[in-house]
Amino acid sequence: MSTPWTLARRAERMNPSVIREILKLTAQPGIISLAGGLPSPRTFPVDAFARACAEVLERDGPAALQYAASEGHEPLRDWVASHLPWDVDPDQVLITTGSQQALDLVGKVLIDAGSRVLVETPTYLGALQAFAPMEPQVEGVACTDDGPDLADLSVRGPGARFMYVLPNFQNPTGRTLGEPARQALVEQAARIGLPLIEDNPYGELWFDQPPAAPLTARHPDGCLYLGSFSKVLAPGLRLGYLVAPKAIFPKLLQAKQAADLHTPGFNQRLAFEVLRDGFLERHVPGVRALYQRQCRAMLDALSTEMAGLGAQWNAPQGGMFLWVKLPAGLDAAALLPQAVARGVAYVPGAAFYAGQADPRTLRLSFVTASEDQIRSGIAALGAAVREALPRSATVPVSRTLTPGVTA
Repeated sequence: MSTPWTLARRAERMNPSVIREILKLTAQPGIISLAGGLPSPRTFPVDAFARACAEVLERDGPAALQYAASEGHEPLRDWVASHLPWDVDPDQVLITTGSQQALDLVGKVLIDAGSRVLVETPTYLGALQAFAPMEPQVEGVACTDDGPDLADLSVRGPGARFMYVLPNFQNPTGRTLGEPARQALVEQAARIGLPLIEDNPYGELWFDQPPAAPLTARHPDGCLYLGSFSKVLAPGLRLGYLVAPKAIFPKLLQAKQAADLHTPGFNQRLAFEVLRDGFLERHVPGVRALYQRQCRAMLDALSTEMAGLGAQWNAPQGGMFLWVKLPAGLDAAALLPQAVARGVAYVPGAAFYAGQADPRTLRLSFVTASEDQIRSGIAALGAAVREALPRSATVPVSRTLTPGVTA
């Protein structure tokens, strides 16, 4: 059938989220999802929000339900500025409709068609999706155990618009950059005039010790910082924020105004009401403890169920994900239907690469499923791997994968 509609060229670069498509599989009865990066509902502070909702409506209902400033609710912006570990003017804080919107705004303001944009190898799928409509040339910077390879960065960096980096418990690998790597990355970026987009949705989810200081704290004028309330409060609020140098803040604000006028004011007031009395200091330790137990359950299950198969995986020190590399000869995308048939779902790693992907990689989330479900899911995954391996294959003993290793 003919149609009068002509799609913009940028629409051709839009693709469905692989993760969202996989989540449709998990709606089937009996499927254990280790795929989506959904925070555990057990961590949602429902009672605190119920009290805050009543308080906001009683004290300030008309204002909470009215149109609001595009920059965001001023007390919430002040709260964000005061809780970051470097000197931040609240006028540099823009409240966004989830940090995913912040990525969209960054793309609109900083990318022209054909612009070179650098990302880690692998990187967050949602960033690739957000940048794609702006028609950039996205290049993956090689990564080592310590993060981005500075030799590769020195070649790719000059002339690039920016590099997008997740230093803390990276999605998808779970990798965290140590202090020396952070300082070296910032210094290298400053030398070659490369701006850094620092995305930090998982930084508060550390297990035994907090990560090193943010990249932006070391070079505020050369970095743009993204944060989120989704992982520490509730993702349904759709609340994130960006902290931008004053030189580019006005354009990001204009892009925000064009996108949605402002982030829902009621949600912002609700979040601030919950946050204002030090709630996170009491709440987040419990989230960390839960996720650490579930991560340990997954690591223990992998050690048991993948023993002798030649698979590799890492042991993240926080966050929501770990990264697995299947035995030689297997493809994570091809294996997925067999895993789903056995009752478990994961995300094949290929979607997280800007360039040549490693088809053996996959991402597992340990935060949504219970410990019993994790054990059952990993057992099912192990069974699928064993079934897919050639019967004559000789496989080495399972070993730990260093985060960020690529084929």
